[in-house]
Amino acid sequence: MAQKNRADIRRGVHTRIRKKIRGTSDRPRLAVYRSLNHIYAQVIDDDNGKTIASASTTEKGLGVTAGGNVAAAEKVGKTIAERAIAAGVSSVVFDRGGYLYHGRVKALIDASRAAGLNKHEVVNESKAEGSESAGASEAQTDSQE
Repeated sequence: MAQKNRADIRRGVHTRIRKKIRGTSDRPRLAVYRSLNHIYAQVIDDDNGKTIASASTTEKGLGVTAGGNVAAAEKVGKTIAERAIAAGVSSVVFDRGGYLYHGRVKALIDASRAAGLNKHEVVNESKAEGSESAGASEAQTDSQE
């Protein structure tokens, strides 16, 4: 039995994700592809088979010297959000492309949210911080007793 390499496993994960995620005209798909040296993002309308907007670290006008880092991913996220909003798209479905929601992929998606895509989504980071501080206050009251 042949062993699968990391790229084959990612393609399988992406196939399973694509069975559930579909971009429509109202809410297109923001697809992310990351290579070793660059990161790419496209806003795709799957109903019509059209790419509405795209951005990547290979573009000269983006001002990125190295494309394989979190700062470059943030610039691409901001750029893709600006281009999508200019094209009339304010809400998208995120397609992480089989990659973990971590590092450069997370930075790109968070930057696109900060730039105005999916304004209705609320990130629950403040909720998580609140529960940590609540646990700390409980530990303080236990130690005082």
